[in-house]
Amino acid sequence: MATMLWAYARIPFYLGSSLAAFAGGGLYYYQNEIIYPRNLPPGARTEVPRPPQFRIENYEELMLPTSDGETISAFLIKPDNNARARPFTIINFHGNAGNAGHRLPIAKVLANDIRCTTLMVEYRGYGLSTGSPNEKGLAIDAQTALDYVRSREDLKHNKIVVYGQSL
Repeated sequence: MATMLWAYARIPFYLGSSLAAFAGGGLYYYQNEIIYPRNLPPGARTEVPRPPQFRIENYEELMLPTSDGETISAFLIKPDNNARARPFTIINFHGNAGNAGHRLPIAKVLANDIRCTTLMVEYRGYGLSTGSPNEKGLAIDAQTALDYVRSREDLKHNKIVVYGQSL
């Protein structure tokens, strides 16, 4: 009787262990898709809002090459032409879903109300950038953005503020 009870008691243990192993394996295998949902909302990889949609006029669209051969897209938003810019540049990294275009209303406030230059950086694998996101690649993307700001004659003497959301 005790042997039979023990046989039945092992079933939930083995079933639970199997489910936990399956779930853990799934989380491990799909971790990049979970951490970096670059296709959310639907169309986020192909439909990137542009500054004119938010009445931003003083901007540049950039494609920055990274040291590992990827290309990241970015928007450089400056204060309106009639406003005097403050001597600092904000490098803005958007959250783990969407793209830099979805954060353009924030850039408009930073440029026109605070009067600073803002570099809206797109991570690799997001928006129009090439590649796939991962921790090492995002560090390279951040360094690329910083190097770009430091290389521009009109920005290299500005103080730099890094502003990130979510990730």
